[in-house]
Amino acid sequence: MAEPVTRVVTATWDDPEVFGFDGYRAAGGYEGLRAAVGMSAVEVIDLVKSSGLRGRGGAGFPTGVKWSFVPQDTGKPTYVVANFDESEPGTFNNREIVEREPHRFLEGVAIAAYAVQSHTAFVYCRGEFLWPGRILRDAIADAYANGVFGDSVLASGYQLDVVLHRGAGAYICGEETALLSSLEGFRGQPRLRPPFPAVEGLYASPTVINNVETLANIPSIMTKGAEWFAAIGTEKSPGTKLFSVSGKVERPGNYELPMGTPLRTLLEDHAGGVLDGKRLKAWTPGGSSTPMLTDEHLEVALDFESVAAAGSLLGTGAIIVMDETDCIVEATRRLVAFYAHESCGKCTPCREGTWWGSRVLARIEQGFGREEDLPLLDDLGRNILFKAFCALADGAVSPIQSSIKHFREEYERHIAERRCPFTGRGPGAASEPVPSEVVA
Repeated sequence: MAEPVTRVVTATWDDPEVFGFDGYRAAGGYEGLRAAVGMSAVEVIDLVKSSGLRGRGGAGFPTGVKWSFVPQDTGKPTYVVANFDESEPGTFNNREIVEREPHRFLEGVAIAAYAVQSHTAFVYCRGEFLWPGRILRDAIADAYANGVFGDSVLASGYQLDVVLHRGAGAYICGEETALLSSLEGFRGQPRLRPPFPAVEGLYASPTVINNVETLANIPSIMTKGAEWFAAIGTEKSPGTKLFSVSGKVERPGNYELPMGTPLRTLLEDHAGGVLDGKRLKAWTPGGSSTPMLTDEHLEVALDFESVAAAGSLLGTGAIIVMDETDCIVEATRRLVAFYAHESCGKCTPCREGTWWGSRVLARIEQGFGREEDLPLLDDLGRNILFKAFCALADGAVSPIQSSIKHFREEYERHIAERRCPFTGRGPGAASEPVPSEVVA
């Protein structure tokens, strides 16, 4: 049985009374905000810096440092934007945070706004999140009604308005500059950087963008202190992480564990192990856009540095588990087809490369693969990686390159046998003919 661990974001989730505004306040909610408005903005930023909190949205950039980049002498308004677009396949921790404890997240938004002296904060909610969007709408209204937001935050004299903005449902809008374009009413496409959002973001004004989990950590840092938070996890990756575990596991779900917890502990002690006792074959540490790892990486510590050393990225902490019955070629094809569909089309390497990559993978999976297809996929990856406006293209390359690296023999078997060895589909097994567009 798993040993109890320190929890930050999910600390009160076991208490059914901690729901809604009254329940949250009764459990000590908004005391972090009260502490913040009693300090100077610089003191709040320094406290978050000292905690070592790093962004939980994928990049892992130090949160306090990000806040400190926002200039205060531009003559323009400053904005805070909370990224609740959560569109990375395999990721569902932000959604549960909002559904279970929206006020913890909103308190984090308010503290961030005070720290950068912003008087308007936007929450960008993914278009498909109808129920979480309603929860946020009601929670924001309750916060206004109880004097948390409005002309005087907790009677401090500090004015803050929070606006809920619903997106239209596009993966690309999880990328922060595409999100800003969408928020401004334009098509969701990424912008070339620099200038960075901290200097010229929403409406060409200084802007801080943080995701839901990052902001949900802030209230506890304010009430319990930077040293308390920094003592959890590892030296370079402090705190906890809410890992989303899905795929072939006995107990899929969100699990909050200290940074640096080995995958084996998360998988076996918390998620119940691989489904039906089968063997772990492959897994992603941070959603579909992070390179796959294998059963040889069971002891990898789940923190930014250790996962990078193993050849992948921690990303959003979305662990997608595949077992020995899963076809890696088909899994890769599905992932790349997703990126081809979600590409905004702005830059050629992404628009063309993801489309062609999905076709080549489909050709291999359905029994029409050629020996030259593997070098072609290698070349395709090199021509896409780091050559596009944003990381969507890089995310599409990750499953291609990592799957070939770890499972090249499986690709070669597909080509040699002219069929998928897991499903039997393909001309080598006298199956139904493949559409001509796949063969082309």
